[in-house]
Amino acid sequence: MGDPQAQLPIVHVTGTNGKGSTTRIAAALLGAQGLRVGTYTSPHLERLNERIAVGGRAIPDGALAEVLAALEDLEGFLLSRGGSEGLSAPPTWFELVTAAGYRYLADVAADAAIVEVGLGGRYDATNAGDGVVAVVTNVELDHVEILGPTRADIAAEKAGIIKAGATAVIGEEDPEIVEIFAAEARRVGAAALWRRGPDFACESNRLAHGGRLLELRTPGASYEDLFLPLHGAHQGANASAALAAVEAFFGSPLHESVVAEAFESVHVPGRLEVVGRRPVVLLDGAHNPAGADALGAALAEDFAGAARLIVVVGCLRGRDPKALLSALDDGRIGLVVACSPASPRALPATAVEQAARALALESVVVDEVAEAVAYARETAGEDDLVLVTGSLYVVGAARAALAPAG
Repeated sequence: MGDPQAQLPIVHVTGTNGKGSTTRIAAALLGAQGLRVGTYTSPHLERLNERIAVGGRAIPDGALAEVLAALEDLEGFLLSRGGSEGLSAPPTWFELVTAAGYRYLADVAADAAIVEVGLGGRYDATNAGDGVVAVVTNVELDHVEILGPTRADIAAEKAGIIKAGATAVIGEEDPEIVEIFAAEARRVGAAALWRRGPDFACESNRLAHGGRLLELRTPGASYEDLFLPLHGAHQGANASAALAAVEAFFGSPLHESVVAEAFESVHVPGRLEVVGRRPVVLLDGAHNPAGADALGAALAEDFAGAARLIVVVGCLRGRDPKALLSALDDGRIGLVVACSPASPRALPATAVEQAARALALESVVVDEVAEAVAYARETAGEDDLVLVTGSLYVVGAARAALAPAG
């Protein structure tokens, strides 16, 4: 394919939570500077095309079909060669889509590519590219069956995206975990290591109508009264990491008016996204303990006015619906509507219902996501909040079902 990834200045983003939001914020900041910005993200919510985008616009169907067809021919050719110059096994689905993403972003001559790791970092397909900036949002326990049983194991995998000459922007604050990234940066010859706290931070994070009002600090500047139209205090941490990453990309601070303009344009589908009113319908793809805690905190602060919560929950196998519901329950959960994601890895809706009953929460099974959302909306009063969560598969299906109604 001609190493398309080598033609792109890459900002590489990993972390347990916050990758999608950090990517979107960084893309807005780079775009506000006049750059043609490509993004490669995962997973998608409704359509595969979402994963590959330029200027916020998903790859058109025709272009996606063309690049995938080229990959199909290349795959067959390499498999037929055998030996050290061929493939020992067919590429995985994610490897092929990643190759398509790099190829398309190079073909359209993106000025910068923000690339989100699929899983871990070191052995992720996206790591074929060398980021000029490597961003780590945080490190929590997730995918332990693949990445390792401890936070240190997971950090070592995520540290693999740090490359020679790159600036590493580390959002994790645990000193022992940060040292793992610092050691990797020294080993590969990174240009710099920027740490949350000493080098960049969210100094002030206040609730505002429709989002947060932030004060951010980077190695080069301080930025005050920035409105970010995203819910949840945790978005302040994501915003500070994204701003530091873009400052590292340019090698200089950004003008405050550019930052303000970029922040006001940010939209992150499926992450504390309001998609309906009366009742409020909120989508959030929280699926691990840290994500559930952040969602619970946002419900308590940003949506404290809701009379009660009607929670539509579906999970994949390996997730703990009881822990998720425990993190969300502040005494307002009136009903849990258990459903199943459209995935071969789906946890049965009955298991979600059992978790709700173990917490003495009223529950019902409505297996299909669209029907579960409809049931929740019909059950809720105008002052209630319908929350759809547990998996991005569930959020994506809910989003598609709600689209015709606007």
